[in-house]
Amino acid sequence: MLSKSRIKLIRSLGQKKGRRENGLFVAEGPKVVGDLLEAGFHARLIAATKDWAAVNSKAITNSSEFCEVSIEELRKVSFLQHPQEVLALFPLSMDAPSNFSNSTEEIGEKLTLALDGIQDPGNLGTIIRIADWFGIEQIFCSQDTVDVYNPKVIQATMGSLAHVKVIYINLCKLLDTLPDNIPVYGTLLNGENLYNQELESRGLLIMGNEGNGISHTVAQHVNRRLLIPYFPPGRRSADSLNVAIATAVVCAEFRRREK
Repeated sequence: MLSKSRIKLIRSLGQKKGRRENGLFVAEGPKVVGDLLEAGFHARLIAATKDWAAVNSKAITNSSEFCEVSIEELRKVSFLQHPQEVLALFPLSMDAPSNFSNSTEEIGEKLTLALDGIQDPGNLGTIIRIADWFGIEQIFCSQDTVDVYNPKVIQATMGSLAHVKVIYINLCKLLDTLPDNIPVYGTLLNGENLYNQELESRGLLIMGNEGNGISHTVAQHVNRRLLIPYFPPGRRSADSLNVAIATAVVCAEFRRREK
């Protein structure tokens, strides 16, 4: 049974302030919790049903604290509409690098994502999942992007946060450090047809805010402007694509080009 203090702690983690003050975030469900544990994340608290505990004894042994609960008890603290057997608390880890040298090297060797002002938790979580699918191991987020440890983001990642490093950073400062020979891609309305452009398997791919796209200050650093065309040309279409869907389309094209 969860104590009142534990219930209060878990509920406080629904807010960014509570997560910062306690240095913890919430993950729920066998898939999300299981992937984080498998990747080496150390659980400070696991609250789970008897059935889940019976097949996850190792995870329980390695956690700092375990509490057996019923589904009804989970429902009192869950951020999901339908609780799923297990809820766990993990420590935050989201510090920006003290310098950009290692980050720059990685961008020069691999395809890396940058997110400029993404606001919807579902979009961020889905983009992390997309990055994981396409083998993108690092995402840089502007400081006004939604908190990656928001419970809705964590759930939307479906465990992919275990495989993708998310760093909050001043994007303009990062971009200022990149050598001129590193491609900086961005999806912009004045961009060139994605399918007609030369795409490298390295560089930085910037995706912008749901309503406003890439900010002007960040867009100034883009040296490879891309546009996802609608079909057929001249046909009346939707005004825009959801940013997570657009990210999937562009990442898929990058990977398709690789030999």
